[in-house]
Amino acid sequence: MAPAPHGGRPVLQGGAPAASAGGALILLHGRGATAESMFELAAAVSPPELAWFAPSAARKTWYPQSFLEPMERNEPALSSALAAVYGLIETLGVAGFPPERIALLGFSQGACLTLECAARHARRFGALIGLSGGLIGPPGTPRSYPGSFSGTPVFLGCSDIDFHIPVERVHETAATFTQMGAAVTERIYPGMGHTVNDDEVRTVRGMLDLTP
Repeated sequence: MAPAPHGGRPVLQGGAPAASAGGALILLHGRGATAESMFELAAAVSPPELAWFAPSAARKTWYPQSFLEPMERNEPALSSALAAVYGLIETLGVAGFPPERIALLGFSQGACLTLECAARHARRFGALIGLSGGLIGPPGTPRSYPGSFSGTPVFLGCSDIDFHIPVERVHETAATFTQMGAAVTERIYPGMGHTVNDDEVRTVRGMLDLTP
């Protein structure tokens, strides 16, 4: 179990019944949002055969400061959040979902958590989707993560004027994941703001065939 504050938090389930699902979709919400809030997006992008799993952050926040702050300023919440997500991946593996049948999708703070967790545990996932997010840490953070994504499809979508996510961090994340063997699609949307658009929904929907 992950340590406090996120250890033992509930994980909402939706979509297809896990016992008969063709794959699993992990959904990570943003700061101030809820696990339930991710189900509307899941319904728009997920094929009917996927089971959905949405963990819930303590006090609706995965870590307290900006993702661009020194990592120690976001502890112990950041380590707890990373452990909770990776613990869910391991639990799903025991339940019959190997990593290549698991997709992770996050928005905003949840996107940053998705991408950082995946980078620290690189392998062939079904898909990785970061909507308005990037790898965690201040400028100059070393990105020498071990492992390979072995062709994992990755989608990074963000505005060029997002007031939370500098576009340079999205570029850095795309370059890092490409170097680690992922098949990265990066799209920067002029003037969009901090939201999800229809092109992102269509693109993600096309990535989520996880059936063996």
